[in-house]
Amino acid sequence: MPLHLIKLSVGTESPETLRQWQAYFGGLHGRIYHTTRMTPKRKAEILDGGSIYWVIKGAIRARQRVVDLEEFIDEEGIKHCRIVLDPELVETRTWPHRAFQGWRYLTEDKSPPDEKQAGGAETLPEDMADELRELGLI
Repeated sequence: MPLHLIKLSVGTESPETLRQWQAYFGGLHGRIYHTTRMTPKRKAEILDGGSIYWVIKGAIRARQRVVDLEEFIDEEGIKHCRIVLDPELVETRTWPHRAFQGWRYLTEDKSPPDEKQAGGAETLPEDMADELRELGLI
């Protein structure tokens, strides 16, 4: 069973704005990655089909498959990790989540299903679906 990561997407308003930012970033760098200070120790489990789940505006809303974890040392001698991502951003069922710093591990049983599997809510406007979820109606 793959192990996932979860990370805040600071400043992102929706999966679409994350998609736009990554298209711009990928155009500049030739690939999409997120740089972190700490390197996940459970690399083999993550690279065995794991994804990074993005928390956007207080909820998990999207995920991307993790392609590689690359350690490097910057020009100041500080170690970092590039989380290299598949360009496909998959929207998930909106799953409320509190803010936190850095990244965290996320197990398969604690991760939300992809929106295509969620059933019904994908046809509603995002703000309406969020409000109905908060009320416990969907």
